[in-house]
Amino acid sequence: QTVKADTLPVDLIFNRAIQFMAAKNFTQTYGDQEEGKLIFTTSQDLNINPVYVGDDNDIIDPYTAQFAIILDIKPGGYRYIVTNVVFFLPAGTYSKRENLFDIYTKATNTESKRVAKSAQKLISSFEKYLHTLVDDLYQGIEQKSAMYSSKF
Repeated sequence: QTVKADTLPVDLIFNRAIQFMAAKNFTQTYGDQEEGKLIFTTSQDLNINPVYVGDDNDIIDPYTAQFAIILDIKPGGYRYIVTNVVFFLPAGTYSKRENLFDIYTKATNTESKRVAKSAQKLISSFEKYLHTLVDDLYQGIEQKSAMYSSKF
């Protein structure tokens, strides 16, 4: 998705993105200011405090998501791409590793409604996390977030 930041120069967007992502426990794996490209990777433990989702008040178990975010920065804005998404789902005494494509395939499973519903809840949970993350990234770049408060 493309985000407009008309009033900010490329170097300022670049530096603020690095600061914000570092504060969110993302590792910068590539950065070229002249090219306007940043790549970050992370593993995030999600749904640590599960919330109720859906009409049946089903709980989504905690899981870990590992993924990368690519930022392409141009004058007037930036584009972000989320890629290489892998989920680590609790399965007894170990974690089961599944990629995003496998989860989407399960979400459209017509043979097992239980499997499809579980996969759909996982996708929804991850999408909510990403939506919050990219909104916070925008706020961080625009320096409208609480982490940039001038009150010390």
